[in-house]
Amino acid sequence: MSNTFGTLFRITTFGESHGTGIGVIIDGCPAGLAVDAAHIQAALDRRRPGQSDLTTPRNEADRVQIQSGLFEGLTTGTPISLFIPNADQRSDDYSHIAQAYRPSHADYTYDAKYGRRDHRGGGRSSARETAARVAAGAVAAQLLAHFGVRVQAYVSAVGEIEVPVGYKELDLGLIDTNLVRCPDPATAARMEDRIRAARDAHDTVGGVITGVATGVPAGLGEPVFDKLPAVLGHALLSINAVKGFEFGSGFEGTKLAGSQHNDEFYTDEAGRIATRTNRSGGSQGGISNGQDVYFRVAFKPVATILQPQPTVNQAGEAVTLAGRGRHDPCVLPRAVPIVEAMTHLVLADLLLRARSNKL
Repeated sequence: MSNTFGTLFRITTFGESHGTGIGVIIDGCPAGLAVDAAHIQAALDRRRPGQSDLTTPRNEADRVQIQSGLFEGLTTGTPISLFIPNADQRSDDYSHIAQAYRPSHADYTYDAKYGRRDHRGGGRSSARETAARVAAGAVAAQLLAHFGVRVQAYVSAVGEIEVPVGYKELDLGLIDTNLVRCPDPATAARMEDRIRAARDAHDTVGGVITGVATGVPAGLGEPVFDKLPAVLGHALLSINAVKGFEFGSGFEGTKLAGSQHNDEFYTDEAGRIATRTNRSGGSQGGISNGQDVYFRVAFKPVATILQPQPTVNQAGEAVTLAGRGRHDPCVLPRAVPIVEAMTHLVLADLLLRARSNKL
């Protein structure tokens, strides 16, 4: 039923937006990994609602409960269960959509697929499910740290406002120094104003998140269907509101000639094979080449807007519907840790798979 992701490092998420809580089972994490619960909580704190005036005011502490799979701070090799209770549900906020379909939401498609749906906050289709992914991704991040791999993501565009330079020209240590999680302070200030303007107009705004993974060893990814960019694209396109994925030079690379786009190999001072440029995004033939893995993820404007919109109900009758409740005017600041989490999960899984490729 597509609630499970990964091959060796596998996760299965469960729960709904307005149920008892949400959670994740991690299977395949090797025994003996030191897992810091505070690291998991810190990742959830970056994703949780109510953290600033740029996000939904839903007040969820998102305190993670580690229910199994760890003993004396180390993984046991058995399934790890992480549970996050829901504490601030207001299900009555959604009573008006019990029979009506919100524009650009999953209401109609869930009815078409299952014949029924949980209308409270979207149920399983709610972005609240991604808290479980962030918790699992924080465990994967600690596994990757063993091998010197680090993943960072940041907001690089909000609506028409874009960071004017690439990630190598930025200090990524500044990502969490502002509410929008953009490492270019001047651009971040303009982005914050843009989000507040959308909120004040009872509207929403989308944008782009850029991600980069450093320290990725050569040899990750499979040569045909599970290429590194393909698996990463699958992971990131599974996030709510994502409408596009660009790897390496992406669409801009199509404007170059092959002679301009090719990454030339050389041997560096340490005797390692490297490339002088990295338009390939750290992957050739679907397999990592040891260079930085970088990509861009496009997010649409949040579908819930506090304005009247024409739609239909389950009987097909025309109705007018306006959003209620607590919603993000822009998903991007809270989506940064989600993008990082899914990248952690992909790389952890591919790293374990690569260790079985040769003697």
